[in-house]
Amino acid sequence: MESVPQGGVKMKYQEMASEILSAVGGKDNVSAAAHCSTRLRLVLNDEKKVNQEVLDKMEFVKGTFSTGGQFQIILGAGIVNNVYNEFSGLAGIEEMSTSDVKAASDQNLNLIQRAVKLLSDVFVPIIPAIVAGGLLMGLNNLLTAQDLFFSGMSVIEAHPQIADLADFINIIANAPFVYLPVLIGFSAAKRFGGNAYLGASLGMLMVHPDLLNAWALGGTALEDIPVWSIFGFEIAKIGYQGTVLPILASAYILATLEKFFRKRIHTSLDNLLTPLLTIMITAVLTFTVVGPIMRSAGDGLTIGLIWLYDTTGFIGGSIFGFLYAPIVITGMHHSFMAIETQLLAEMVASGGSFIFPIAAMSNVAQGAATLAVFFLTKDAKTKGIASASGISALLGITEPAMFGINLKLKYPFIGAIIGAGIGSGFVTLFKVKAVAMGAAGIPGIISINPSSMGMYVVGMIITFVVAFAMTVVLSKRSAK
Repeated sequence: MESVPQGGVKMKYQEMASEILSAVGGKDNVSAAAHCSTRLRLVLNDEKKVNQEVLDKMEFVKGTFSTGGQFQIILGAGIVNNVYNEFSGLAGIEEMSTSDVKAASDQNLNLIQRAVKLLSDVFVPIIPAIVAGGLLMGLNNLLTAQDLFFSGMSVIEAHPQIADLADFINIIANAPFVYLPVLIGFSAAKRFGGNAYLGASLGMLMVHPDLLNAWALGGTALEDIPVWSIFGFEIAKIGYQGTVLPILASAYILATLEKFFRKRIHTSLDNLLTPLLTIMITAVLTFTVVGPIMRSAGDGLTIGLIWLYDTTGFIGGSIFGFLYAPIVITGMHHSFMAIETQLLAEMVASGGSFIFPIAAMSNVAQGAATLAVFFLTKDAKTKGIASASGISALLGITEPAMFGINLKLKYPFIGAIIGAGIGSGFVTLFKVKAVAMGAAGIPGIISINPSSMGMYVVGMIITFVVAFAMTVVLSKRSAK
């Protein structure tokens, strides 16, 4: 049996690259390109020139979607890198990293989109730490919740010998939230173009043990709050444990000051004076102006959301669930990370995050609608994409399902948001809240308050059934 010549394989990838280049408007329409493990990421001068119908007919293209100023083509692992090598040569562009493409794609975003992307860039890198802590917090809740496994008692009450294990897990789980400003300070300073370690130092300063712990502020009388008395001015010695907005604003100031001083201080003194002046001035501004204002704004935002959630009840939850997927399309759902982190950090006041269960209902609905398409369609390629992406959505990753199937066919997306709205109304009615971050879907059950886990499961079932059924019904109307 003869082997396929290497030149033949290369020619196959050249043909793929050539077909894609032609479908996206030619080399003059491509300003930047890179690839990740499965997707070709393009920044196009005009996305209106893309021939979507031609792309959809290509057997090797698993799906396409546009987000954050990038047009992304799903090709699959093992193929995308080879196609990219040929594509970059045909398009006449230099090899670029995904970060280079991200920077180029920012030019295509409006002011709101840039603000949302900024929040995403800050929070996405720290998600692993928060998720790890969150899942351990969920495990601790399983061990300490009353009546979950034993009548009238928790697991550690039934088995006292594992009480220290639960305490150890709890400390690990709480660490990312107690020192949240350190994580955000590092990530935000880096994103704003400053020294990440100065950002981390600023975060450490804001949670220093010599400051009054932010968790204890509510129970401390005004006259008992410690202060620094400097040149006749009194500065409150209050920490910022679990806060989000104060460190974001302070990190921006820190990065701006650092860049300012580096341009103006002579090289011989730069490494000595720039960090000193930057951290000193930022610290003063943080504890006198920025911190107190941003703390009040963060508290007000959290209180406002809780009030809205408690006041509007299942109606508000239904509306939020109905709109969640359309919000995902715009990319603005990334801004919820800051709010959700604040809700989880202020667990005593908020009771947890109501955003997570609603996001989970939306993801399950997208998965259900996609799986409905799997059973309805006779097209082999659509079946292949629908089966994998539908299961992926149930597990919390919706982009392949949403952009690869539901939005293209339209009726599954409508069925999905209807199911998400009804399911979200149900979990809101029963006050289902998350006590940790995790995968918003079936695996997310461990992130839910133990007392609400049953209602979370029921909500997912309702969401799945409604979204699936609505997709079937709408497919018949669409076929007419």
